[in-house]
Parts: sequence; structure tokens; C-alpha cells
Amino acid sequence: MKIRGRVHKFGDDIDTDIIIPARYLDTTEPKVLAEHCLEGLEPEFFKKVRAGDILVAGKNFGSGSSREHAPIAIKGLGINLVIAKSFARIFYRNGFNTGLALLEADSAVEGCSSGDELEVELETGMIVNFTNGRRFQARPIPEFMLKLIKVGGLIPYLKTKIKGSQ
Repeated sequence: MKIRGRVHKFGDDIDTDIIIPARYLDTTEPKVLAEHCLEGLEPEFFKKVRAGDILVAGKNFGSGSSREHAPIAIKGLGINLVIAKSFARIFYRNGFNTGLALLEADSAVEGCSSGDELEVELETGMIVNFTNGRRFQARPIPEFMLKLIKVGGLIPYLKTKIKGSQ
């Protein structure tokens, strides 16, 4: 599974309240949440993002509360992949549960800038930066988690499993 898109890069310690402020938690509608995603760092960020773009961040991405609204807001923007130096454990699980691909790759974070064009092969973890010609290796996503991404998250995955067992 390949993802190709333009980079939007942020720094370290982007917590869930930065990703989607608590005042917007009265909805779970992805498009509504997307309009407020990362607005504290970059007002009207949602207007800059195109479907398929890639979010890149430093260490401890998604720390804070366990709200699933954060990965839902990111996916609502049309972003299907976040590459970071590290993720908060609960965000990491919530990301895959909602069908958001996540890769840890220090060298890729250091080796790209906002606006760069990346192509990422999720099965192998290979990241190619077409802007500067560099290649990076992330740990590949395990097969089970790839299945979650392909079907859109844990709930759709379980629905297909239940349907298949009847």
C-alpha cells in the first residue's frame, strides 16, 4: 500500500488538545473536526491540506487525552499517514483503530520539510523524498494493522469478520 503526498511538518509534543481543541468535542463528524485540526498552531490549516497529504511531526505526537477525535480530525482532512519520531501510546492505538497509518522514523522527520513530496510504502516502511532525493527506512506496519488501515479502522474490520463468520 503506497501513500504519496505533500508534507505538512510540525514539531515535538503536539498533544491531542492541539490536534483538536476540547471545545470541538461535541461532534464526531470528521469534516467538522477537520476544520479545527491544528488551528492553534496554524489557523485555517484545513484550507492548506489536500487529500493524500502527509503529516510529519517530532517526538511524542498525540500525547494528552485518549480522545479518538484527534485521529478522526486528521483523517477528516484527507491525511491518511502521520510520520513522527514517536507517538504517545494511546494515540498510536487510536490512530490504527480509526484507520490512520502511523510510522516512526527519526531520519525521515529530520530529512524532510513542509512542502516536500513523499512516497511511502507501508508494507516495507520505505520512505522516498522526491524533493531532495533522500530515502529513509521506517519499521514496516504489521500485517494486522495494515488490514485495519485498508478497511478504515477497527469497527469496519470487526464488521467484516462478524459478517464472514455468519
